[in-house]
Amino acid sequence: MFGVVVAGRLVQTDYKQVTANQFLFNIVDADSINHVVVFLTGQTPFPEGFGGAVYFAWPSVMGQNWILLGHITNIKPSAIFKVSKLKSTDSSLNPFQTMANQPTDIAQIGISVDPLAELSQQMPATSAAVSNLEPFVEFSKKMVENLFNFVSSFSSQLPLSPTETYIPSSVLHKWYDNFIRKMQQDPYFWRS
Repeated sequence: MFGVVVAGRLVQTDYKQVTANQFLFNIVDADSINHVVVFLTGQTPFPEGFGGAVYFAWPSVMGQNWILLGHITNIKPSAIFKVSKLKSTDSSLNPFQTMANQPTDIAQIGISVDPLAELSQQMPATSAAVSNLEPFVEFSKKMVENLFNFVSSFSSQLPLSPTETYIPSSVLHKWYDNFIRKMQQDPYFWRS
């Protein structure tokens, strides 16, 4: 019925049914998890009027902290979630009470089959959503914002036109050198 893909790993379909409407996946090597994809395999659809709330729990010695990632339905049978930034998210929600004591290197993905009316009332963690922008568009936007912020810090007003700001061309050259240096050190620095 369900499948999970952790970025860089093989597909998992080995869920455990813990109640009539709750299913769990164990994800080993939790520290290397960044993105997960949860999907219906196509063998069995949800019953009419139902969908699946997708939860994620990082392992912890203090007990698990379940975070609502989002939903899957027959109309939207798959979803990708960014979970790497959720480690520090605080949540007291624990819809899967039976699995409170897990080893500290195993994360879990829980799927709870609930009525669509209930799912529409739930608020997923906003930091779990994956950007809809294409990577190049997102990069371009971040680059232009970086340029504007950098150059603005060097701008000055000239007495001839007090409503206009001017920027020395050497500032653009300095920004370019800094940007290229950062790209060489970490090509994804702009994502943080």
